[in-house]
Amino acid sequence: MKIIMLGAPGAGKGTQAKQIAAKYQIPHISTGDIFRANIKNGTELGMKAKSYMDAGGLVPDDVTIGMLLDRISEPDSKNGYVLDGFPRTIPQAESLTKALAERGENIDYAIDVDVPDEAIVSRMSGRRACVSCGATYHIVYNPTKKEGICDACGQTLILRDDDKPETVQKRLSVYHEQTQPLIDYYSKEGKLVTVDGTQDLNDVFRDIVKVLGE
Repeated sequence: MKIIMLGAPGAGKGTQAKQIAAKYQIPHISTGDIFRANIKNGTELGMKAKSYMDAGGLVPDDVTIGMLLDRISEPDSKNGYVLDGFPRTIPQAESLTKALAERGENIDYAIDVDVPDEAIVSRMSGRRACVSCGATYHIVYNPTKKEGICDACGQTLILRDDDKPETVQKRLSVYHEQTQPLIDYYSKEGKLVTVDGTQDLNDVFRDIVKVLGE
Protein backbone atom coordinates (compact mmCIF):
# COMPACT_ATOMS: atom_id res chain seq x y z
CA MET A 1 0.00 0.00 0.00
CA LYS A 2 1.72 3.15 -1.25
CA ILE A 3 0.29 6.33 0.20
CA ILE A 4 0.96 10.06 -0.17
CA MET A 5 -0.21 12.45 2.55
CA LEU A 6 -1.52 15.85 1.44
CA GLY A 7 -2.73 18.79 3.50
CA ALA A 8 -1.74 22.28 4.56
CA PRO A 9 0.89 22.90 7.24
CA GLY A 10 -0.78 22.30 10.60
CA ALA A 11 -3.53 20.09 9.14
CA GLY A 12 -2.23 17.11 11.10
CA LYS A 13 -1.08 14.96 8.18
CA GLY A 14 2.16 14.00 9.94
CA THR A 15 0.25 12.65 12.94
CA GLN A 16 -2.04 10.62 10.67
CA ALA A 17 0.93 9.36 8.64
CA LYS A 18 2.54 7.97 11.82
CA GLN A 19 -0.69 6.22 12.81
CA ILE A 20 -1.12 4.73 9.33
CA ALA A 21 2.49 3.49 9.39
CA ALA A 22 1.99 1.87 12.80
CA LYS A 23 -1.33 0.18 11.93
CA TYR A 24 -0.30 -1.19 8.54
CA GLN A 25 3.36 -1.82 9.51
CA ILE A 26 4.80 0.22 6.67
CA PRO A 27 7.46 2.94 7.02
CA HIS A 28 6.56 6.62 7.48
CA ILE A 29 8.95 8.37 5.10
CA SER A 30 9.46 12.12 5.36
CA THR A 31 11.76 14.03 3.04
CA GLY A 32 13.41 15.70 6.04
CA ASP A 33 14.37 12.29 7.46
CA ILE A 34 15.70 11.15 4.08
CA PHE A 35 17.84 14.29 3.73
CA ARG A 36 19.25 13.91 7.24
CA ALA A 37 20.03 10.20 6.78
CA ASN A 38 21.79 10.71 3.44
CA ILE A 39 23.82 13.65 4.72
CA LYS A 40 24.76 11.78 7.90
CA ASN A 41 25.80 8.69 5.93
CA GLY A 42 27.75 10.79 3.42
CA THR A 43 26.03 9.35 0.34
CA GLU A 44 26.70 10.91 -3.05
CA LEU A 45 23.13 12.26 -3.23
CA GLY A 46 23.34 13.43 0.38
CA MET A 47 26.48 15.44 -0.36
CA LYS A 48 24.79 16.95 -3.44
CA ALA A 49 21.76 17.92 -1.34
CA LYS A 50 24.01 19.40 1.36
CA SER A 51 25.83 21.60 -1.15
CA TYR A 52 22.53 23.17 -2.23
CA MET A 53 21.26 23.50 1.33
CA ASP A 54 24.51 25.07 2.54
CA ALA A 55 24.22 27.65 -0.24
CA GLY A 56 20.67 28.46 0.90
CA GLY A 57 19.12 26.97 -2.23
CA LEU A 58 16.43 24.38 -2.83
CA VAL A 59 17.51 20.80 -3.46
CA PRO A 60 16.72 19.96 -7.13
CA ASP A 61 13.88 17.50 -7.73
CA ASP A 62 16.13 14.88 -9.40
CA VAL A 63 18.33 14.71 -6.27
CA THR A 64 15.32 14.43 -3.96
CA ILE A 65 13.67 11.77 -6.16
CA GLY A 66 16.96 9.84 -6.26
CA MET A 67 17.13 9.73 -2.46
CA LEU A 68 13.45 8.83 -2.24
CA LEU A 69 13.80 5.93 -4.71
CA ASP A 70 16.80 4.62 -2.74
CA ARG A 71 14.73 4.77 0.44
CA ILE A 72 11.68 2.97 -0.97
CA SER A 73 13.97 0.26 -2.35
CA GLU A 74 14.91 -0.77 1.19
CA PRO A 75 13.46 -4.06 2.54
CA ASP A 76 11.08 -2.41 5.02
CA SER A 77 9.23 -0.75 2.09
CA LYS A 78 8.35 -3.97 0.27
CA ASN A 79 4.73 -3.84 1.48
CA GLY A 80 4.37 -0.09 0.90
CA TYR A 81 5.04 3.21 2.65
CA VAL A 82 3.54 6.55 3.65
CA LEU A 83 5.17 9.59 2.01
CA ASP A 84 4.96 12.76 4.11
CA GLY A 85 6.22 16.05 2.65
CA PHE A 86 6.75 14.85 -0.92
CA PRO A 87 5.66 15.58 -3.58
CA ARG A 88 5.09 19.29 -2.95
CA THR A 89 4.64 20.46 -6.54
CA ILE A 90 3.19 19.15 -9.82
CA PRO A 91 6.65 18.60 -11.43
CA GLN A 92 7.65 16.53 -8.37
CA ALA A 93 4.43 14.50 -8.61
CA GLU A 94 4.99 13.89 -12.33
CA SER A 95 8.60 12.86 -11.71
CA LEU A 96 7.51 10.48 -8.95
CA THR A 97 4.77 8.94 -11.13
CA LYS A 98 7.27 8.41 -13.96
CA ALA A 99 9.98 6.97 -11.68
CA LEU A 100 7.52 4.54 -10.07
CA ALA A 101 6.08 3.52 -13.45
CA GLU A 102 9.59 2.56 -14.59
CA ARG A 103 9.64 0.15 -11.64
CA GLY A 104 6.18 -1.20 -12.48
CA GLU A 105 4.70 0.56 -9.44
CA ASN A 106 2.26 3.35 -8.69
CA ILE A 107 0.75 5.28 -5.78
CA ASP A 108 -2.42 3.69 -4.38
CA TYR A 109 -3.88 6.61 -2.40
CA ALA A 110 -3.27 10.34 -1.97
CA ILE A 111 -4.96 11.26 1.32
CA ASP A 112 -5.85 14.93 1.73
CA VAL A 113 -6.39 15.97 5.36
CA ASP A 114 -8.65 18.94 4.69
CA VAL A 115 -8.74 21.81 7.21
CA PRO A 116 -9.89 25.40 6.42
CA ASP A 117 -7.21 28.10 6.68
CA GLU A 118 -8.87 29.91 9.59
CA ALA A 119 -8.95 26.68 11.62
CA ILE A 120 -5.24 26.10 10.92
CA VAL A 121 -4.30 29.64 11.99
CA SER A 122 -6.28 29.17 15.21
CA ARG A 123 -4.82 25.71 15.80
CA MET A 124 -1.18 26.72 15.23
CA SER A 125 -1.32 30.06 17.05
CA GLY A 126 -2.47 28.15 20.12
CA ARG A 127 0.65 26.02 20.21
CA ARG A 128 3.21 26.60 22.94
CA ALA A 129 6.71 25.16 23.14
CA CYS A 130 9.27 24.71 25.88
CA VAL A 131 12.68 25.94 24.73
CA SER A 132 14.32 24.01 27.56
CA CYS A 133 13.08 20.42 27.05
CA GLY A 134 11.25 20.64 23.71
CA ALA A 135 7.81 19.64 25.03
CA THR A 136 4.86 21.09 23.09
CA TYR A 137 1.37 22.00 24.26
CA HIS A 138 -1.77 23.73 23.03
CA ILE A 139 -3.69 26.33 25.04
CA VAL A 140 -7.02 24.68 24.08
CA TYR A 141 -6.36 21.05 23.11
CA ASN A 142 -3.44 20.17 25.35
CA PRO A 143 -3.04 22.86 28.05
CA THR A 144 -0.45 22.80 30.81
CA LYS A 145 -1.48 22.43 34.46
CA LYS A 146 -0.14 25.92 35.14
CA GLU A 147 -0.63 28.50 32.37
CA GLY A 148 2.57 29.26 30.45
CA ILE A 149 4.70 26.79 32.42
CA CYS A 150 6.01 23.46 31.09
CA ASP A 151 4.59 20.44 32.94
CA ALA A 152 7.76 18.46 32.28
CA CYS A 153 10.51 20.83 33.44
CA GLY A 154 8.85 23.95 34.88
CA GLN A 155 10.34 26.38 32.37
CA THR A 156 8.44 29.17 30.58
CA LEU A 157 6.65 28.32 27.32
CA ILE A 158 6.87 30.40 24.14
CA LEU A 159 4.89 30.92 20.94
CA ARG A 160 7.38 29.96 18.23
CA ASP A 161 7.86 32.32 15.27
CA ASP A 162 6.68 29.51 12.95
CA ASP A 163 3.35 29.41 14.79
CA LYS A 164 2.62 33.16 14.78
CA PRO A 165 -0.53 33.98 12.74
CA GLU A 166 1.31 36.13 10.17
CA THR A 167 3.90 33.37 9.56
CA VAL A 168 1.20 30.70 9.29
CA GLN A 169 -0.67 32.82 6.73
CA LYS A 170 2.50 33.10 4.62
CA ARG A 171 3.05 29.34 4.77
CA LEU A 172 -0.57 28.75 3.77
CA SER A 173 -0.19 31.09 0.79
CA VAL A 174 2.82 29.09 -0.43
CA TYR A 175 0.89 25.86 0.12
CA HIS A 176 -2.12 27.03 -1.91
CA GLU A 177 0.08 28.25 -4.72
CA GLN A 178 2.43 25.25 -5.01
CA THR A 179 0.88 22.23 -3.33
CA GLN A 180 -2.90 22.65 -3.65
CA PRO A 181 -2.72 21.77 -7.39
CA LEU A 182 -1.62 18.28 -6.30
CA ILE A 183 -5.18 17.70 -5.10
CA ASP A 184 -6.41 18.19 -8.68
CA TYR A 185 -3.56 16.07 -10.04
CA TYR A 186 -4.31 13.03 -7.85
CA SER A 187 -8.05 13.52 -8.27
CA LYS A 188 -7.62 13.17 -12.05
CA GLU A 189 -5.47 10.10 -11.43
CA GLY A 190 -8.33 8.60 -9.40
CA LYS A 191 -6.13 8.33 -6.30
CA LEU A 192 -7.48 11.16 -4.13
CA VAL A 193 -9.22 10.54 -0.81
CA THR A 194 -10.36 13.60 1.20
CA VAL A 195 -10.96 13.39 4.95
CA ASP A 196 -12.31 16.07 7.28
CA GLY A 197 -9.29 17.17 9.32
CA THR A 198 -11.32 19.39 11.66
CA GLN A 199 -12.54 16.33 13.56
CA ASP A 200 -10.92 14.76 16.59
CA LEU A 201 -7.63 13.05 15.59
CA ASN A 202 -9.07 9.60 16.30
CA ASP A 203 -12.09 10.30 14.09
CA VAL A 204 -9.85 11.46 11.25
CA PHE A 205 -7.88 8.22 11.54
CA ARG A 206 -11.09 6.17 11.66
CA ASP A 207 -12.20 7.76 8.36
CA ILE A 208 -8.81 6.95 6.79
CA VAL A 209 -9.02 3.31 7.92
CA LYS A 210 -12.50 3.06 6.36
CA VAL A 211 -10.86 3.81 3.01
CA LEU A 212 -7.67 1.76 3.43
CA GLY A 213 -9.41 -1.24 5.04
CA GLU A 214 -8.78 -3.09 8.28
